[in-house]
Amino acid sequence: MTARDRSLAVLVAVLWGLNFLAVRVGLDHFPPFFLAALRYLVLAVPVVLFVPRPGVRLRWLLGYGLGFGVAQFGLLFLAIEQGMPSGLASVVVQASAPFTVLLGALLLRERVSGRQLAGIGLAVLGMAVIAVDRARTAPLLPLVLTVLAALGWAVGNLASRQARPEYPLRFALWMAVVPPLPLLALSAVMEGPATGWRALGSSFGPEGWPGLVALVYIAVLGSVVGSGIWTALLKRYPAGVVAPFSMLVPVVGMAGAWLALHERPTGWAVAGGVAVVAGVLLGTGWLPRFLRDRDGTAAAPRLPGGGGGRPPGGQPAGTTGASQETRRS
Repeated sequence: MTARDRSLAVLVAVLWGLNFLAVRVGLDHFPPFFLAALRYLVLAVPVVLFVPRPGVRLRWLLGYGLGFGVAQFGLLFLAIEQGMPSGLASVVVQASAPFTVLLGALLLRERVSGRQLAGIGLAVLGMAVIAVDRARTAPLLPLVLTVLAALGWAVGNLASRQARPEYPLRFALWMAVVPPLPLLALSAVMEGPATGWRALGSSFGPEGWPGLVALVYIAVLGSVVGSGIWTALLKRYPAGVVAPFSMLVPVVGMAGAWLALHERPTGWAVAGGVAVVAGVLLGTGWLPRFLRDRDGTAAAPRLPGGGGGRPPGGQPAGTTGASQETRRS
């Protein structure tokens, strides 16, 4: 990967990490389901007007939109609104990777390697540490909602993999058409039919501009710009080269929350977060390759026809489907 593309990958991680801060600011002005609906409504209108429809089966588009859009973001926004620290949420939601592996094994009969099981175990251990630490000082409901949001992301991953879109960015953009109506319905039932719309009207006043700025950041920078760059990188490089940069997202999320929101994670929460991230890296196969590269055993020159190292342009063996998905927050 060139230095320029590495910089772009880091930029995407920064955009997505700071997205959790924008969500926290947005929730100070909008109810959670309504904010999630606005996030997609801002995208859905121009997508329908200007982006050609992807040539995929409708059921996979709906599955992607309901899992990734409605379940993940609806529950994630609700969890943060209920008290889940935004920085810690950026870590826990990475559990979507081991969830994707497990769902792939259960629903698609995909083989799970010993390394992937070890990564899942390490990630689960990290989440258990975070849960025990949270239970001592705060309700567990926000953490449970965040874990369920990660499960929704995993369901969306499976739908996206089954769709096999020829144009991934077009598919990702059209996914935005699915969530607005279900999220608006949830908002009407759980938050009140007029609550969100009143919040939107008041956001145009002198005190409401932070909510609008947060909404624009979430919809444009966090979604369109971040996902566009990420998709372009995935077209140029194997997923195993690009995907590990997404592990910078929780680092940026926790650092940003610490600096801007004064969130102070406990030592146990940090240890649990490190275990979750390490488990994801182990399960996707990147951590073992990194260790081999450092001791030189993976640096052998490639022979013609792909002998030695990875096949030219190939995907690393054992890379999970979760590593192939664009990671959004």
